[in-house]
Amino acid sequence: MTKRTLSRKRALEIMDNFPSAAVLVVGDLMVDHFIWGRVSRISPEAPVPVVDVQTEDVLLGGSANVMNNILAMGGTVYGLGVVGRDDMGERLLAELGARGIVTDGIIVEEDRKTTLKTRIVAHGQQVVRFDRESRRPVTAESTNRMITIMDALKDRLGAIVISDYGKGVVTTALMEGIRGIVGRRGIVTCVDPKRNDFSFYRGVDVITPNHHEAGRAAGYEITDRRSLVRAGRDLLMAHDFRAVLITRGEEGMSLFERSDGIEHTEFAAQAREVFDVTGAGDTAIGVFALSLASGATFKEAAFLSNRAAGIAVGKVGTATVTRRELKKSL
Repeated sequence: MTKRTLSRKRALEIMDNFPSAAVLVVGDLMVDHFIWGRVSRISPEAPVPVVDVQTEDVLLGGSANVMNNILAMGGTVYGLGVVGRDDMGERLLAELGARGIVTDGIIVEEDRKTTLKTRIVAHGQQVVRFDRESRRPVTAESTNRMITIMDALKDRLGAIVISDYGKGVVTTALMEGIRGIVGRRGIVTCVDPKRNDFSFYRGVDVITPNHHEAGRAAGYEITDRRSLVRAGRDLLMAHDFRAVLITRGEEGMSLFERSDGIEHTEFAAQAREVFDVTGAGDTAIGVFALSLASGATFKEAAFLSNRAAGIAVGKVGTATVTRRELKKSL
């Protein structure tokens, strides 16, 4: 185990490269709907709280939130994904377009629901969440179109993020298409996984599971530092990734990468107080990929990613972190 920090000068140098870096985000687009309110009584109909609704927010979620975080850092971002021909799909496309995110690669499927997650939050805490979505694989036509668009963009890209939420966009055919395009072009590929079998993601450079996902993929529960180190090493060796970045919530992150052997670098959590972890993983992988596209090493990218995630969990709701906030944290 090693503990390393990044000099402020080098961190600023990487962040100053953000505006000239481009990242492609492909994956499951979502809309995050937040209903904010207060609880002052229990329902007489059932033992549940009655929420007095105060305000509502409709925000970008899933891979759309990854895109938004990269954009907030000043990077160029291209999006690939699928939405339904419904009100939320139209709203999501409009929101992305209004922010300057290129949406030519976002495909509309006629009989598909746009994923919508509604969270009811009272006094800063989630009371309940309900989802409206389709999990079936997208059509072969949609996949082929995304691969064609990706191929046209390849020479502009420094990194690709595969944001897999298990909603049907990230299929075997899509992964094969990505492998064929990336080849030896030097485009770093990063995966935020959903599947327990990480062999599905073979050929990518970096995978960024949380500690629960890492434990399921390794086949045993991560309960302490010893099992964490074992899981990181096992996953790195079993699937031939260049690096595994395990996010550990309030305990920070652990980076495992190949050098002469396997090197483990720990990054302590940065949040002073955790309000909401919603979307923190999107912030982490977005900043990680953008940093790599801007010339950072895996350790340097993980350091900045950890800082950004620490800022994100200090906010309530699906939060983005700006380059100004990240610089201030240094």
